Amino acid sequence: MNIPEKKGTDFLGESRQKRDPQEAALRPPSFSDFTGQRKTLERLQVMTGAAKARKEALNHILFHGPPGLGKTTLAFILGAEMGTNVRITSGPVIEKAGDLAGLLTNLQEGDILFIDEIHRINKSVEEYLYSAMEDFRIDIMIDQGPNARSVRLNIPRFTLVGATTRTGLLTAPLRSRFTLQTRLDYYSREDLVTIIKRSCRLLNVAIEHDGANEIAGRARGTPRIANNLIAFARDYAQQRADGVITRSSADSALDLLEIDAFGLDEMDKRILRVMAVNYAGKPVGLGTIAVAVGEEEHTLEEVHEPYLIQEGYLQRTPQGRVLTARAYAVIGVVNPELQNA
Repeated sequence: MNIPEKKGTDFLGESRQKRDPQEAALRPPSFSDFTGQRKTLERLQVMTGAAKARKEALNHILFHGPPGLGKTTLAFILGAEMGTNVRITSGPVIEKAGDLAGLLTNLQEGDILFIDEIHRINKSVEEYLYSAMEDFRIDIMIDQGPNARSVRLNIPRFTLVGATTRTGLLTAPLRSRFTLQTRLDYYSREDLVTIIKRSCRLLNVAIEHDGANEIAGRARGTPRIANNLIAFARDYAQQRADGVITRSSADSALDLLEIDAFGLDEMDKRILRVMAVNYAGKPVGLGTIAVAVGEEEHTLEEVHEPYLIQEGYLQRTPQGRVLTARAYAVIGVVNPELQNA
């Protein structure tokens, strides 16, 4: 298969780019501009280099890990490196086989189809992906009852790049069809400082190293959060400082957002405090916590829990969620185990 000449990355549905032009502008355009995720980058560079040498499409790739770490950005970089279009959709949008057929038949040879939140794809539709990924064809049913018939559609050889925050919800047959399954982890503080300085340079925001370091320490290891904090810190510096993000102005701005030095926000602390005070540190179910703090279970599990567990504030047990000694220290509550000792 011959890969067509470079056409540039296509942000399917221009509306998304128009809605958030800043996010699009801050995306690293190439592997050399991407900071962090070194093991994943090396794997992708090996795959793209080999595929270009053979003049073939990339094999299918699955990115998994917490949100905001660069899964979509890496899909765009793959498109730029391979010189192909990147078509974007998400799992919940593909409701029936016809939706999938429309997406696949509109692809060109070598294109990348990026499906975000692929674990939320309709299970009946998922089965059509199997033949599409392996044999590059799709069989769909036309009509119903006695008039029902199967129509086979041949599709161009393409690359499916899936992204998910919950790998465990992917079925084994779908997961096994990805040649590369790679996890994106939270970024180190040093990597975030580099990312923050680059973002500020692109946004023409004046920032000192200490200011970047302060934001990095409170960004929960996530570039997307760091970029959001930059926007508020910039506004704060313009309104209440001299326009430069220093350590002092960044500290004041993030305190105003109720984000502490550990990256914990008001909801994080509310979760920890409810568990420590209302339930005396005993195991608590997620549903109980959600009701106590007035938040949806899904939000707690997807947004707050991963970071609290990663940083050692929370533990999952068969009986429920349990606080660690570090959690008591950060919220200033005496550990009942120490109190009763």
